[in-house]
Amino acid sequence: MLTGILEGKIAIVTGAGRGIGKAAALSLARAGAVVAVNYNHSADQAQAVVNEIVNNGGRAKAWQCDVSSFDDCGAFFSDVIKEFGRLDILVNNAGVTRDGLLMRMTEADYDLVMDVNLKGTFHGIRHAARQMVKQKYGRIINISSVVGITGNGGQANYAASKAGIIGLTKSAAKELGSRGITVNTVAPGFIETEMTAVLPEEQKSKLASQIPLGRFGQPEDVAAAIVFLASEYGAYITGQVLQVDGGMVM
Repeated sequence: MLTGILEGKIAIVTGAGRGIGKAAALSLARAGAVVAVNYNHSADQAQAVVNEIVNNGGRAKAWQCDVSSFDDCGAFFSDVIKEFGRLDILVNNAGVTRDGLLMRMTEADYDLVMDVNLKGTFHGIRHAARQMVKQKYGRIINISSVVGITGNGGQANYAASKAGIIGLTKSAAKELGSRGITVNTVAPGFIETEMTAVLPEEQKSKLASQIPLGRFGQPEDVAAAIVFLASEYGAYITGQVLQVDGGMVM
């Protein structure tokens, strides 16, 4: 990771208490950014991320916010901007799953996944854009998934939310590009997180065999793509979907 390439930048990472969000927060901090570590329920985990950043010489602060709430997001973003004076980078990572076959899926499970994953991403963009437009600068990175491209049995709600994020990204990129704001999507494949840790070893081996690179990715693989898009190295990239999947979907 190139240290210092984000020196002085202010970043928000939603759902940053664990997994990809945690790796993104740590990597952005190593690159020099000040990080607002968002969580909804995992206060202890979020504070542990903050402590790790601070112990390594960085700056960070934890904020509780339910990203599915427009008003909560508004207050959260306002607090971050008031605290640090600006907002340069937004990583819309917060997400949930409620897997099940379509014919058995409840309306509540469908709505929850859409509210957190897709509407939460909209809320983030909506509240970040006002400040970024004033600055005439911003980097927005939305976390989708390869299943938003391919679909996946048993994940109709999740796949729909992640596909929606791709369409939202492209629309926002077209609206905000003239103001110096880039909007991109990172679409991870199978990444070793708490979500995939519960899979049986036999299933994980079968899935890994379908990936050209022959293994699951690490959260840090996704975080590296996020830092790249957040930096000046990604300044002329917008409206794109960067798949971090070991070649699984081509």
